[in-house]
Amino acid sequence: MAGASDKARFYLEQSVPELQELAAKKIFTTQEVSSITKKRSDFEHKLNARGSQPSDYARYAEYEMNLESLRKKRVKRLGVKSTNHTGQRRIFFVLDRATRKFRGDIGLWMQYVAYARKQKSNKRVSQILTTVLRLHPTKAELWIFAANYALEERGDITEARSYMQRGLRFCGRDGRLWVEYARLEMGYIVKVVGRRRILGLDQAQDERDTKKGAEGIDGDVVALPAITAEDINADQRPSEGVDEEALQKLGASPALSGAIPMAIFDAAMKQFKEDQKICMQFFDMIAEFYDMPCTRKILVHIMDTLQTIAPGSPETLIRWIQQPVIGLNVSSPGFPTGLGLCLDRMKAALKRLESSSTAPKTAQSPCMLEQQVIEWMLQYLKEEELDPDVSKVIVMTLGKVWSQLQSDIELDSSGKCPEVASLISKFQAQGLHRIAEPARAWALRMWPSESELFSQDAEDWVI
Repeated sequence: MAGASDKARFYLEQSVPELQELAAKKIFTTQEVSSITKKRSDFEHKLNARGSQPSDYARYAEYEMNLESLRKKRVKRLGVKSTNHTGQRRIFFVLDRATRKFRGDIGLWMQYVAYARKQKSNKRVSQILTTVLRLHPTKAELWIFAANYALEERGDITEARSYMQRGLRFCGRDGRLWVEYARLEMGYIVKVVGRRRILGLDQAQDERDTKKGAEGIDGDVVALPAITAEDINADQRPSEGVDEEALQKLGASPALSGAIPMAIFDAAMKQFKEDQKICMQFFDMIAEFYDMPCTRKILVHIMDTLQTIAPGSPETLIRWIQQPVIGLNVSSPGFPTGLGLCLDRMKAALKRLESSSTAPKTAQSPCMLEQQVIEWMLQYLKEEELDPDVSKVIVMTLGKVWSQLQSDIELDSSGKCPEVASLISKFQAQGLHRIAEPARAWALRMWPSESELFSQDAEDWVI
């Protein structure tokens, strides 16, 4: 125990000059300095004694962070120009001691990285990531974090790709790493497309396309000129216009055409032997980047694979049905057309499930698809900008799908009560009483023993 006390005393003596300066400049009072000394002494004795835990280091670091935050506020309020000591070095020292003693605790490493990142100490962050990845190469989340940091903070896609590729060597069987690798490339596409728009490259292409079709414009239509920052500020105007060759190269580059995410997806399918779950994760992730020019192309590629793997799966069919309107706003001119295509696909998908059913008395797959279709279409009724005519079409379709769902549930020999109570409450919440009231009466006849699920008052139903 004497050894632990000696270590604690040694570390405490190192903070004496700092505390003396804080008291001399009246940043902290004498009583506060005594309280800080006692608190640090308690922490140091606990850390240097046997049986210390990672949580002890985490609490110590958190205390020092709060103390440093308070010191900065008081320095600013009191108008103290500068101090010779800051808490940053001490916090780094505590976290470094923690990660050296508990190398296997990922939480301490992430706390260390988070603080260094907050302090914008990029060099230290790189050192920490190098060390932790060397110690834990099979942790996929660490490779993902390092790659995202390289792209978001440093803007280095080459380094980010290097992290991902090295991570795949150690964690090739982890599906998260493959999906996040493709997400990383999509994030890079977002950055590139954003820069092209700022530089006016896409606008220059649109202007040329407009000029080509100018002859087809009616005489009653007045074409208004597009005003850009270059028109307002002449200094931003390029001297020789947009380089045509550079524009064509950027537009046809693999980074913008989606070739890299598709290559990652194809490699993942080979690695996981066309796993449906991984394929759906790729589809859902790519769909999040709906405003990118290459998104539709990638989704078509993934959907082709998904339909090859599991053509009759309800999870596959619902994504195939939704695909035409992914990324379309309900107020956009192309939404009604896309919704019409969705309805055609829905009819084809339900017929496919009915014809492929091997057990006539079992309708679980159609029921699953119909429930997903209803929940998906109900979301559009919440949109205030939805066209009234389109809303009527959706309501009519909901009624037909619900009728089909009732028939399929009656054919199901399992006798189980699916999630119809939730659907009925959603119908009621959307004001679809013509569907909700008969549906509630039907549910009470189907499952009299579960009457408490359907016998609630309409005003008590919630989504």
